[in-house]
Amino acid sequence: MVKHPDEIALMAESGRLLAQVFAALDALPLEGRSTMDINDFVERMIVDELHARPASKGQYGFPYVLNTSIDNVICHGVPSHEDVLRSGQIVNLDITLEKNGYIADSSTTYLVGEVDYAARKLVTVAYQAMWKGIAEVRPGARLGDIGHAIARHARSHGYSVVKEYCGHGIGQEMHEDPQILHYGHAGTGLELQEGMVFTIEPMLNQGKPAIRQLPDEWPVYTRDGKLSAQFEHTVAVTAHGVRVLTLRPDETPLCAIDAA
Repeated sequence: MVKHPDEIALMAESGRLLAQVFAALDALPLEGRSTMDINDFVERMIVDELHARPASKGQYGFPYVLNTSIDNVICHGVPSHEDVLRSGQIVNLDITLEKNGYIADSSTTYLVGEVDYAARKLVTVAYQAMWKGIAEVRPGARLGDIGHAIARHARSHGYSVVKEYCGHGIGQEMHEDPQILHYGHAGTGLELQEGMVFTIEPMLNQGKPAIRQLPDEWPVYTRDGKLSAQFEHTVAVTAHGVRVLTLRPDETPLCAIDAA
């Protein structure tokens, strides 16, 4: 659960490479592009340019490099040649990358073309909610502090938090202990220690938090059909606070963080 400094250095390198992937996606026109085309673009970059491994491919039998979750898909959206992105949609791209045996995990919800105010607001608040959780990370804090901060921010804007899916410890395995709930009570739960590394990845719904999933299928939908948005970073607990291992090159943190 607690990583040594040399392990965190390796994870930071994986995170740096993954941030480069997202920087490339930031510059990629998404409108009119299929989600399978995005999958192939990301795979080529990870394998051919960064000489790393797309850690999601083959994990739990999933055959693709990333998840592409459009509009009312909460998570685990599957790339497809038929899903061509249209103006007005939102899409979450969730990517994992392994280098030198250590994995980084991150996601961003993108606006495709001209997106209406309601969708843009949801995406903005989801991003802020992730940072509200990150802001709570420090030695001596508790896991409940993270979830409480996220859920409070979501509720203050009229959104709900999906409870079935959570953040997780990460390292040589994609999913390790502890689980990071995106709701909860401040002052409760496991106490954070320097060297812990985990993801914070809240999923916010416009409507109710209830999910819908067809048997034996990957995508998870909002039950009421309303939009869902998610952001994710991999973070490490430092001696005095938090380091964001997957911070984008041009990303401005919304809270105080430790530099590399």
